[in-house]
Amino acid sequence: MKYCSSCGGTVSHRVPEGDGRERAICDACGIVHYRNPLVVVGCVAERDGKVLMCKRAIEPRYGYWTLPAGFMELGETVGGGAARETLEEALATVELGHIFACVDVVAAGQVHLFYTGKLVSDFGAGDETLEAVLMSEEEIPWDEIAFHSVEFALRTYFEDRGRNRGVHVHEVRRTRY
Repeated sequence: MKYCSSCGGTVSHRVPEGDGRERAICDACGIVHYRNPLVVVGCVAERDGKVLMCKRAIEPRYGYWTLPAGFMELGETVGGGAARETLEEALATVELGHIFACVDVVAAGQVHLFYTGKLVSDFGAGDETLEAVLMSEEEIPWDEIAFHSVEFALRTYFEDRGRNRGVHVHEVRRTRY
């Protein structure tokens, strides 16, 4: 960051008083510009023992399989974001359950949160999806899963099998998808 998004002044990178990290600070108005992780929200939508999977129509990982998920938007709740992403990517409506997986993707500056869900509508391929299908655990192409966080969420989901054993936390330090 070179310029302040508030007043347009130049910024310097230094540690603000009382802080322990270097930040971008506007030389003109003094605003401290914090960079924080982005939140990705998604859902494991289930019907009859199968989960809704989407084949990606966008990069990164075009053609790989994922769960309906994406970046949370300002002005929405975590659950609202997960439901919206499911509707956008799989044209599906879900009845959300609980958050069951939290993945810290440190290298990408992201936190991924996954809900359980019950698929309550038909589904199809949204604009970012080549194909949307229901898959049993045995049908999932594990070598073609787009992201570590999605693989963790799926494996955890199937291990839990509806027992609601709380939130499972995982950390991904590298950026390999």
